Amino acid sequence: MILHGYWRSGAAYRVRIALALKGIAYEQVNHDLRTGGHTDPDYAALNPQRLVPALEVDGLILTQSVAILEWLEDRFPTPALLPADANGRAIVRAMVATIATDVHPLHNLRTLKALRQDFGASDTQVNAWMAHWMGLGFAAFEALAERHGGTFCYGDTPTLADCIAVPALYSAERFGVDTTPYPRMVAAAARTADLAEAAHPSRQPDADA
Repeated sequence: MILHGYWRSGAAYRVRIALALKGIAYEQVNHDLRTGGHTDPDYAALNPQRLVPALEVDGLILTQSVAILEWLEDRFPTPALLPADANGRAIVRAMVATIATDVHPLHNLRTLKALRQDFGASDTQVNAWMAHWMGLGFAAFEALAERHGGTFCYGDTPTLADCIAVPALYSAERFGVDTTPYPRMVAAAARTADLAEAAHPSRQPDADA
């Protein structure tokens, strides 16, 4: 199993957390997004979208972090990262989509680059953009965690919702976005991060010193 990623990619971080929680061994091939490593023709042949992560397993190439998380859950069901009941699974998937679909695309590297280069946005404007969209998504996620959470974002064991929350909060802290309005999300994510310490960006082989 080979994970193609980048140490500071939130989407790759999600997958590393799930791999760590499930105790799955894997190799890493890293592509520096800052220097365009993800646009290399060899990687583009694996992932035509030229994004990270991608997961190689026995000749199969999987892309899109949420699809990879779902595949890992199907292929390695223990420990489970989705609830056993249909209602719970739907709620966790909604929590995942709140961040992965509605928040993350608006503050990833290519979006911020377009804001600066194509629309002339200043750093102050870009930071305000990120804070706005993160704030809306985090508030909705926090409300769901208050309704359905226990020790973790949903219930009392880690789920895919926690795999999504940890990198989102890492990005928020990196960009100076205030996370104090989301105490349940923050507390649950901290517990998950402790369980999956090896997945942290700073622990990756390509991390900046």
